[in-house]
Amino acid sequence: MGAAPSVPENSLHEFTVKDAKGRDVDLSIYKGKVLLIVNVASKCGFTNSNYPQLADLHDKYREKGLEILAFPCNQFLSQEPESSEKVEEFACSRFNAQYPIFHKIRVNGPKAAPLYKFLKAKKGGFCGSRIKWNFTKFLVDKEGRVIGRYGPTTSPLSIQGDIQKALNAQ
Repeated sequence: MGAAPSVPENSLHEFTVKDAKGRDVDLSIYKGKVLLIVNVASKCGFTNSNYPQLADLHDKYREKGLEILAFPCNQFLSQEPESSEKVEEFACSRFNAQYPIFHKIRVNGPKAAPLYKFLKAKKGGFCGSRIKWNFTKFLVDKEGRVIGRYGPTTSPLSIQGDIQKALNAQ
């Protein structure tokens, strides 16, 4: 449970992930953008509060350089049993998500996605390096460095100040 092992990557921009349809996405396309990365689930108690607030943040700050990257995860009480494409459809139709929903991943354990190994290594949390639950959020600066980690009970709107600071940083 302790500290995450070190990772060789220095920036989130060094990773390639899969979109909801299984196509490669090189995260270097987000250079110069502030990112909020969230592990999401459609059947979680935090779903109905987090998804609308994520959409609000995206609408408010997208033109200023914020991107939200959502990664479905089924590791917490199987609260995301659907396929990646169905999760994308759910988020877009029910919550008007205009940000990318990626391929379902694991965030903890030996099969955790490399991106999440990186995020956890750069910013530990209440449970050490482990992701505690759905809707854990990571704030990443324009250079791809992790600058903030927020637990599931931290509402997306409550971190607007940190997002604004990151967007205004040179």
